[in-house]
Amino acid sequence: MSAGTATELLPADLDRRFGGLARLYGAQGAMRVRSAHVVVVGLGGVGSWAAEALARSGVARLTLIDLDHIAESNINRQIHALDNTLGQSKVQAMRERIAHINPYCDVRCVEEFVDSSNWPGIAGLGSAPDSSVSIIDACDQVRAKTAMAAWALNHNARRASDAKVNLISVGAAGGKRHAHKVEIEDLSLTTHDPLLAQLRYRLRKEHGAARVGKIGLSCVFSREAVMQAVTNTDQIGEKIEGSDDTQMPAQNDSSLNCHGYGSVVSVTSTFGICAAGWLIGKIAE
Repeated sequence: MSAGTATELLPADLDRRFGGLARLYGAQGAMRVRSAHVVVVGLGGVGSWAAEALARSGVARLTLIDLDHIAESNINRQIHALDNTLGQSKVQAMRERIAHINPYCDVRCVEEFVDSSNWPGIAGLGSAPDSSVSIIDACDQVRAKTAMAAWALNHNARRASDAKVNLISVGAAGGKRHAHKVEIEDLSLTTHDPLLAQLRYRLRKEHGAARVGKIGLSCVFSREAVMQAVTNTDQIGEKIEGSDDTQMPAQNDSSLNCHGYGSVVSVTSTFGICAAGWLIGKIAE
């Protein structure tokens, strides 16, 4: 439901709904946020919360990209996953939710996965996108992350500071339990994150990213060691009663997402909120 079709919703007083931003970032900063276009790639346990935060900050336009549909196993961590949205596409469920937050937000849904062959066209970005465009990479596929990061680094290297696009890449939230350990740093300084380690390796090997010093890509990650998934209820019971944070032996599918590892909403949502908060600050500046 986009701005032109939200006729069944109550009229919205945007100044009243989103006035808190002006008191925090100033009138000009808040106006920049309310004029912004943000692309969110991946609407899972991280991206759905990021999109929610952006909508509640009054951004003018959101492009949501994800090919998945909501499953019952998503309910533990994804904000749009409810009894009445099971089976629905994630982008459509998020658009309907956003319509009740900001009915004037122009939401574009793209039911595809990002890869090197379709980025940045899939997001509606041309060769010289407007500097008001910002991107949250909340997907868990390293090839997609590499395509977006390499494009942003190359684009920004050829632009003046006021014409750069803001992109923040989010690491793997699966297998993490402690939300207070989440940080934002340059990719060169991230640790304890196999997904971001692969991204760093590919950017350096295939795209000429800096091998010494900062790479120029901000990332959300946690220095907490990855907790391997437990597949045995006896192991789970023993771990819950214990007091240490040592990793538990288990079998998993070796993926880097929350399907292979365990997940908790307090961590996945924190990853998403941190990404959105960083971006809002950059836009307001």
